[in-house]
Amino acid sequence: MSGYVGIVVSDPSLQNQFTQVELRSLKTHFMSMRRDSGKLTVGDLASKMSRLKVVGENLSEEERASLIQDYHRDLQDEVDFELFLKVYLKLQAHANARTGSNAKNSSAFLKAATTTLLHTISESEKASYVAHINNYLAGDEFLKKYLPIDSSSNDLFEIVKDGVLLCKLINVAVPGTIDERAINTKRLLNPWERNENHTLCLNSAKAIGCTVVNIGTQDFIEGRIQLLADLNLKKTPQLLQLVDDSKDVEELMSLPPEKILLRWMNFHLKKAGYKKIVTNFSSDIKDGEAYANLLNVLAPEHSNPSTLAVKNPLQRAKLILEHADRMGCRRYLTAKDIVEGSPNLNLAFVAHIFQHRNGLSTQTKEISFLEVSPDDTQISREERAFRLWINSLGNSTYIDNVFEDLRNGLVSMFYSHNYKNLVSRWVLLETLDKLSPGIVNWKIANKPPIKLPFRKVENCNQVVKIGKQLKFSLVNIAGNDIVQGNKKLILALLWQMMRYNVLQLLKNLRFHSHGKEITDADILQWANAKVRISGSQSHMNSFKDKSLADGIFFLELLSAVQPRAVNWSLVTKGVTDEEKKMNATYIISIARKLGCSIFLLPEDITEVNQKMILTLTASIMHWFMKQPVEEKASGISDSENGSQSETISNSTLDDSASDSSIEENGNI
Repeated sequence: MSGYVGIVVSDPSLQNQFTQVELRSLKTHFMSMRRDSGKLTVGDLASKMSRLKVVGENLSEEERASLIQDYHRDLQDEVDFELFLKVYLKLQAHANARTGSNAKNSSAFLKAATTTLLHTISESEKASYVAHINNYLAGDEFLKKYLPIDSSSNDLFEIVKDGVLLCKLINVAVPGTIDERAINTKRLLNPWERNENHTLCLNSAKAIGCTVVNIGTQDFIEGRIQLLADLNLKKTPQLLQLVDDSKDVEELMSLPPEKILLRWMNFHLKKAGYKKIVTNFSSDIKDGEAYANLLNVLAPEHSNPSTLAVKNPLQRAKLILEHADRMGCRRYLTAKDIVEGSPNLNLAFVAHIFQHRNGLSTQTKEISFLEVSPDDTQISREERAFRLWINSLGNSTYIDNVFEDLRNGLVSMFYSHNYKNLVSRWVLLETLDKLSPGIVNWKIANKPPIKLPFRKVENCNQVVKIGKQLKFSLVNIAGNDIVQGNKKLILALLWQMMRYNVLQLLKNLRFHSHGKEITDADILQWANAKVRISGSQSHMNSFKDKSLADGIFFLELLSAVQPRAVNWSLVTKGVTDEEKKMNATYIISIARKLGCSIFLLPEDITEVNQKMILTLTASIMHWFMKQPVEEKASGISDSENGSQSETISNSTLDDSASDSSIEENGNI
């Protein structure tokens, strides 16, 4: 929900060595290193910088230590962010010099005037992305003149510039995310219209779980999400064959798709008599043995007896792809990608095999606890919204499931490619520190791995203590509730964190709020005032007003803050359920197109989920208040804007009303 905030370095020449994406990524790594040890010295950098991709993969710790000592003699000096950047550039130069002779398979796709760094992308990955686009968007009427894209050229990077292709790719990943009525699809778009498409794309990408703070190939464009979409028990109940009892089922339900895919792969490899356990999509599959055994189990009729007998890994990889071809599964990678252990492409390859032939029995007995009750559906939707909101803040770790990942006040353990380096992050505490910088006492937080249960509770107790400092309603929440994974109480805590974030963003716009606390009532009053001034008679009595279900009020609010935003010829009357859903989908896409970062679903509008309705209204209000006066909607005078600001600054709630609002919103 917050706007983009750039990272500024005091030395302009140093600043110009990096893009903002790189600075944000490096700042995250730097803060994590400093937090781990309390104080980061020059002598610590050699080992700590092993986590950084370029310098960590291409230089040994001894080499890094030698280079750092040559650059900065006093190893006891404390490292600030600018020194960290200078050391990183020094190491990166050596790492690039070492790998430069092997760069034949990479080509430059972005070199901004403000940076001296060269961004490269694997030709294999580019070809895979192009194949994905050509396959899934081949029938699109608007894109047909651009497709198929030639993977040997850089046409892809030209075609995506207007944002249309990326918006449509998001709908391939998660159908219905973007209402295509909101995409600007004229043949010639002006810069403002292109920017709207980019804004819609980025906000929608966040809403389906893509990482956009530090955009990288690990997100496999949006195709990665589409490839892994069926890896859950709801879509593929046959996955129950991978577990033995209900406890294992609960664990399976909480796993991210990549881990489920690995478990599926090992399930079949065990049947093949393969003794090793595959723990990643990189080093463990380089020799091709796991692939050969997997395909022999799934498609024995296409097997080649010589595949496992071949000693040369590259030749074996070619035979594996021939086997996959015969079963209709070859896509995304080359034999060289298998031998080199390209994690993205191998993940996509295995996911494609799973989609095409998962080898699981269709005779799966039903298990009662997989049936979803209305309460479970509501919890699932709210979990999704809060999870995506946390991930959008740019924390150092991605959350797959809030109930499992937040249990000990830290994110659950995740692994590097070889699954040997166990790394933990502090997601709840890190999120609270973002909401109120400096509020977390990192010195008393217990660092993982944590074996004693009471140590986990101590971390969560600090979370609850901070929540009370921020005036959250936490009467019935204790640290142990988080450790035990109490869903309703965890959601209550997360809702109040999200609401606090929204209200703080509005409060920080001091020109409008005069620094006073913004309340739910202020947001409600602002929305009604905007709609009334625009000439409409629509009115919202509360954030749970059932009349909001048809979406008309929010369309009028969006039109009031930006008259060009809504094409009223596309709006339905909102009488039937289908018409209401169409309006809700249009509302969400228009809001994201303007620049609102929101995580609700159309059902949250049609069913009038008051929490999500509040965040939608507040996000629209925040976007409007950020606009310069000259860029605000035409037809609304400065005096009217001023009167609204004064109205907000003067509006108050009595103590009992405020307490009631927090209590109602805090407890689910």
